[in-house]
Amino acid sequence: MVILCHGLEGSSDKAYIKGAVRYLHRHDWSCLAMNFRGCSEEINRKVYFYHAGATGDLETVINHVYQNYSFSNIYLLGFSLGGNMILKFLGEKGDKVPKKITKAVCFSVPLDLYGSCLKISGGIHQLYSLRFLSMLKKKVLSKSRHFPDYFDLKALRNTHNLLDFDDKFTAPLHGFKGVKDYYHQCSSINYLAEVSVPTLIVNAKNDPFLSDTCYPAESLQDHGFLELLVPAQGGHCGFADRYYKQSYWSERLVWNYFNHQ
Repeated sequence: MVILCHGLEGSSDKAYIKGAVRYLHRHDWSCLAMNFRGCSEEINRKVYFYHAGATGDLETVINHVYQNYSFSNIYLLGFSLGGNMILKFLGEKGDKVPKKITKAVCFSVPLDLYGSCLKISGGIHQLYSLRFLSMLKKKVLSKSRHFPDYFDLKALRNTHNLLDFDDKFTAPLHGFKGVKDYYHQCSSINYLAEVSVPTLIVNAKNDPFLSDTCYPAESLQDHGFLELLVPAQGGHCGFADRYYKQSYWSERLVWNYFNHQ
């Protein structure tokens, strides 16, 4: 069984999720693509939604698989924010990670959330930031109709970048002291040392979302379980192959990594 986690404002309907599932299904593997709270085109019933470090929800899904299925091995596959969540989960659990979790692969991971937020919010990259911000604002507006006492719509109108959004909404809504506390507690780079499951991190050199701190090659050099792969191309979750049209390079990489020592 492969459990897949999507990126910021993504869903199980995203092309990179569907492509991976399609490829794995062709090889007779089972997949479970989870949707973070509020990302399935249905507003969740709690006042809070999802964030980059919401590992409790991932653990709930893993426990569901444990309790209801008899797979001998469980693999984790994450993209962007979903990859950060998986790495944080593995680091938090350390050597107490459930024994059936055998391997993990994470693509385009903002290991340093603060650095990545600054990167995506500056220069030509801010087009991505503004698109995400627009989607998140719509989500808050929808939530405010059900929980009017929890959301300051005037503050929402005066929110102009992702840093402000996380400071005014994400952090306080999920129990963090502020945006810096949120980024520090949820950045997976602070948990990598404790990861004890064979894990591959794939961050493309030309990823417009990732800061330099998201390529910790030197600190991972002697890590017994983590490997960092930095291909020259791939952008953000865009690991296509111009010569091989039937599948993405990333999909074949996942299959090979999960199937071989």
